Amino acid sequence: MPKHVADELQAVSLADLIGRQPELVHIRVRRHGVLLILESGPKDDPVAHARFRRLGAHIWRLEMSTHTGGWEATPFRGQIEILLEALITDFPWTLTPIA
Repeated sequence: MPKHVADELQAVSLADLIGRQPELVHIRVRRHGVLLILESGPKDDPVAHARFRRLGAHIWRLEMSTHTGGWEATPFRGQIEILLEALITDFPWTLTPIA
C-alpha cells in the first residue's frame, strides 16, 4: 500500500488555517514525509507541539508531542480541518508558546 505524502499545498492550507487564529501566531507548519508538524521557536531548535500524520487521501491522525521529546498517537482521525479545530478547542495547552 503506497504512502500518501503530505504535500506542500496541504502544508500551506494548514498554515493558512492556523494563521486565522490570533492566539497561534507563534505556530508554523513544517512538512516531513507523511507528516505536517506544528512547531514554534527558533528554526534551528524548534519546539514541537503536535503533528498530523497522513493516513489516506483525506484522513489524518493527530499526534501529540511528549515532554520527553517523543510522540504519542491519539485516537483522533479524520479530516485535518476537524482535527485542528479539536486540537485548538480541546487541547489548547499543547499549542501554548514555550519561552
